Amino acid sequence: MTELFRCSAEELARRVRSGSLSAREVVAAHLRRTEAVEPRIHAYLWLDPEGALRRADELDRRLAAGEDPGPLAGVPVAIKDNLALADAPMTCASRILEGYTAPNHAAAVERLLDAGAVVLGKTNLDELGMGSSCEYSAYGPTHNPWALERSPGGSSGGSAAAVAAGSVPLALGSDTGGSVRQPAAWCGLVGLKPTYGRVSRWGLVAFASSLDQVGPLGRCVRDVALALEVMAGPDDRDARSETPSSTTGSAGEDFLRGLEDGIDGRRFGVIRELPLSQGTAGQGSASTPGEPLDPQGEKIWRHNLAQLEALGAEVVDVSVPAVNAALAIYHVLANSEASSNLARFDGVRYGGRRPESREAGGGQGESLEELYLRSRSEGLGREVQRRILLGTFALSAGYREAYYERAQRVAALLRQQMEAALEMVDFLVSPTTATAPFPLGSRTDEPLAMYLADRFTCPASLAGLPAVAVPAGSDDAGLPRSLHLVGRRFGEAELLSAARAFETQVGWEVRPALADAA
Repeated sequence: MTELFRCSAEELARRVRSGSLSAREVVAAHLRRTEAVEPRIHAYLWLDPEGALRRADELDRRLAAGEDPGPLAGVPVAIKDNLALADAPMTCASRILEGYTAPNHAAAVERLLDAGAVVLGKTNLDELGMGSSCEYSAYGPTHNPWALERSPGGSSGGSAAAVAAGSVPLALGSDTGGSVRQPAAWCGLVGLKPTYGRVSRWGLVAFASSLDQVGPLGRCVRDVALALEVMAGPDDRDARSETPSSTTGSAGEDFLRGLEDGIDGRRFGVIRELPLSQGTAGQGSASTPGEPLDPQGEKIWRHNLAQLEALGAEVVDVSVPAVNAALAIYHVLANSEASSNLARFDGVRYGGRRPESREAGGGQGESLEELYLRSRSEGLGREVQRRILLGTFALSAGYREAYYERAQRVAALLRQQMEAALEMVDFLVSPTTATAPFPLGSRTDEPLAMYLADRFTCPASLAGLPAVAVPAGSDDAGLPRSLHLVGRRFGEAELLSAARAFETQVGWEVRPALADAA
């Protein structure tokens, strides 16, 4: 029998529902795999093996009674630790939330559980979702299962590493500027950022409320489509939750139907202003921040375009001039919203209150301002503090118009230009990242270099459009590379169909990394 940790989520659920496997067998196999790989990758901040087995036994009892638990019956999943799981710790990888226990499930988690999934644990991340390498965690970095000395990407690096290593076939992350897609790219996975509003944000600790989205990571497109089908739909608890008028209810759209339709005759647009230094399309602009693709990335990118054309697609140039400003406006808007959202973590309303100073009579004369200062200074990491300060500056009197409001206007222009481009083509296409995963520790002292990891992913976030990272092969060092597709608003079905066609053409071997840990 094929080891169960190598199976897709779709296959596992089918076998559990048919009775050929028990949920306990599936969960036990993935717990054994987790025990073997976790000491090497540090994907988790909290594991609950006993609770997972109890949940599996409950599902088996329901199956024995003739009940169908749902399309994810018995499938082990991992949850990024900024999503609430009732009665479980939720630290967001920050010292300031040590000891906090969530009182309820996040909406996305709730829907996975309602579909029969089994949560194994909560995964590591860059503190409060702020980072691109999973190194800005208060509890240590996560390692890339394909190359342990390298970053898995961030901020959803723990979720990506857990899936890539075979601990679970599916995991949830959150994506603000690329935090699902970039780690998916570096871990050889499929990672989806849905249309803004498609999946409820209720129960997600907010980083930048106008950009945050919950998204799935899996080893194949079909698994990601299945997860989206379960999670998508309106939710009255999220004021920005939306659904296309043609669908109703939480399971109104079948993302698996039509997934194998192919892309013959579809048009893919390459944004000429992006820094892609190849000859046929996507001539980079000198004003675009960051270096162009590295040589191996450029070679794979050209081959990917040829693969799309081999499937019957047409690749054309499109222009989105405002994309040059995307990274800058993303950091103005995201940091400004973070400054506001994180004000609640002050040691009084939320977050651990740091012990009072024992000087001067036991600290009884300490002011509220001093309490805030000590609690936040000791509880929040360096990168989070940096972003709060940048955001506070952008919102401060005399600067709000020059920075925050101007960034909002440019973001609106970018959205208009991207939507106009998508009237001429079916999808926008680029690499997901410009480089292979970099070594751990190589950019932690260079925040600007770290921020550049998101330059291909943040435009779709600013426009609120769906986007997917799909494996595009590997370079000479065996490190994964990835293609990035952006679709029309609420066009996830077509987007995932295109990703599936490309996935099949590339022939990326859908397998867990760390084969020696089997």
